[in-house]
Amino acid sequence: MVEERLHKLLARAGVASRRSVEAMVRAGRIKVNGRTVTAPGVKIDPERDEVQVDGKTVYLKKLLQRKPLYLAFYKPAGVVTTLSDPQGRPKVADFLRGVPERVFPVGRLDYDSEGLLLLTNDGELAYRLMHPRYKIPKTYAVWVAGQVGSEALRRLREGVLLDDGPAQPAVVRLLRRLRGQTLLEVTITEGRKRQVRRMCDAVGHPVLSLKRLGVGVLTLKGLKPGGLRELADWEVKQLKRQVGLDKEK
Repeated sequence: MVEERLHKLLARAGVASRRSVEAMVRAGRIKVNGRTVTAPGVKIDPERDEVQVDGKTVYLKKLLQRKPLYLAFYKPAGVVTTLSDPQGRPKVADFLRGVPERVFPVGRLDYDSEGLLLLTNDGELAYRLMHPRYKIPKTYAVWVAGQVGSEALRRLREGVLLDDGPAQPAVVRLLRRLRGQTLLEVTITEGRKRQVRRMCDAVGHPVLSLKRLGVGVLTLKGLKPGGLRELADWEVKQLKRQVGLDKEK
């Protein structure tokens, strides 16, 4: 095999997303041929070079021969979006028994939130879907406190100021009003931590419940809480097209 940049190679092998690999490098957790890596873009040969993550050897050649796997998962509320949890809470990994390959979540959903998660071992696709450059739309059904008026809707649609900078404009539809509550459909193309909740807080309407309905072309159709399904070929192709992977060999 020809040499390839470490972070791209580990992502393609499904070790972790490219963003996670870059964080591992910064933390000094990755070694190549016994030396700690200081730059994620260092080039390596997966057939000759030995890569260790947290002291454990990663057999890249074998991992690169695995079949990519893409799963849609309906995360229930009260489940953490991790594969392990030191607090012993229910976690995504609890729903993956019988899945033949190790997969990881693309992005996160809060513990109290529910809805669609993509799970995959395709680290390059995961990296691009999470990167703000590609503007992948994520749509949520959000119940908020209070009667949302035109001014709050305008602010959400134009982009509210958050503590880590202004949010990009969102697509917001008012779906329903009940006494003391409003149901909104919110679509964003960023992926900041607890972003939709913080946006709604900023306009004076705290979130009561939140469900992610879709990511890119993917939806919850056919899934119940805790359910999994393998993506159809056309869905994988559409996701790759959205992030430019259909143009790469």
